[in-house]
Amino acid sequence: MALTPTTDAGHGQPATGVADLRIFIFGLFFIFGGITSLNDVLIPKLKHLFELSYAEVMLVQSAFFLGYFLISLPAAALVRRLGFMRTTVVGLLTMTTGCLLFIPASSSGMFVAFLGALFVLASGITIVQVVANPLISLLGTPASAPARLTFAQGFNSLGTTVFPFFGAMLILGALPKVDEAGPTGAALAAFRAQETQVIDRTYLGLAVALGIVAALVWARRNRLRETRPEGGGNILEAFGLLRQPRFAFGTLGIFLYVGAEVAIGSMLVNYLMQADTMALTAQGAGERVALYWGGAMVGRFLGAALMRRIAPPTVLLGAALATIALLAVAGGTSGALSGAALIAVGLCNSIMFPTIFSLASAGLGTRAAEGSGVICMAIVGGAIVPLLTGITADATSLRGALLVPALCYAGIALFARYCRSHPVADAPVAAPITA
Repeated sequence: MALTPTTDAGHGQPATGVADLRIFIFGLFFIFGGITSLNDVLIPKLKHLFELSYAEVMLVQSAFFLGYFLISLPAAALVRRLGFMRTTVVGLLTMTTGCLLFIPASSSGMFVAFLGALFVLASGITIVQVVANPLISLLGTPASAPARLTFAQGFNSLGTTVFPFFGAMLILGALPKVDEAGPTGAALAAFRAQETQVIDRTYLGLAVALGIVAALVWARRNRLRETRPEGGGNILEAFGLLRQPRFAFGTLGIFLYVGAEVAIGSMLVNYLMQADTMALTAQGAGERVALYWGGAMVGRFLGAALMRRIAPPTVLLGAALATIALLAVAGGTSGALSGAALIAVGLCNSIMFPTIFSLASAGLGTRAAEGSGVICMAIVGGAIVPLLTGITADATSLRGALLVPALCYAGIALFARYCRSHPVADAPVAAPITA
């Protein structure tokens, strides 16, 4: 799909240039990154209220990331039919609906109702992400695509840094005061409904903000001229891209990366609350999650510059090996060192998603939107790996469960080695935009 900025009538000048499009995409990354990271704050709250095991509470991530698996290809088909801007509006309105569903979920006092709201919210985020990832690849030369996407992902990390900090204050602030051991039956359901009101108020505010953004994007829906591929085609043909070894390996890399990142983020609050780690309160540990995602933000902005000087596969390999080393330190030590090592994983995570995405997508040409749909399906790793990590934590300990993400990062290191030994000729991901 080729894109061209529209022009002002009578002047022939671009009305929507590259700079405007980049700001638009950076805003999208900030929004869906921040909302996704709120799951890390929701997990300890829901675990405490509903007396869940680690495996059970990880269903929060399973319900959320299942949306990527089920919605990614339909989202890619929607891009082909409606174009990038209108599809973005559909995604934002779906996100708004998901946030509003937290209100009846809170009133019901039922854990499964929260899972349903999270699935709808994630479906909207999936649609927006299927738009954002290939679109940023159009805004420059193919050679700089990994660095460009890494820089854009820095705004994703800005959202994941800001949202958990305020989310911890809003959602986890009252956690130590909760005592669900007293009420039972209907009284317990009423108690849970009351305690989850802090959650629905938070997501109601997000719904209002998302509705405003959707209206702004709709007002600009015709500011981008899009040349779509001729003929609708069968969207299932996108799976044919998996016959390309590099693309298939990269898709697996996304599965492993998202799974490992989400698993660590999900267990981080409980990990830092342990007496033999940092013995923090729930709110204090929740605020430290901002450091985990903040490391990813700093690393992405630095990584964008670094990859203009060092080959992206080499940077990816170094980051994967460093992460494995940090997990070994976190699992093999105790006290502040153990907690700090796990938080530092965020810094090494920073360049992984955009680099894996760009390396896997290299040379897809006009099939970039289809490739994005398939790769975004692999984000379902965020539903599966955290669940496996939770099961392992229940069977062993939180420290023992770190083995699961460590194996994921080992797979990413192998993908980086593959890309180093199998370079691809520079080929445009799609027709670049010029102002």
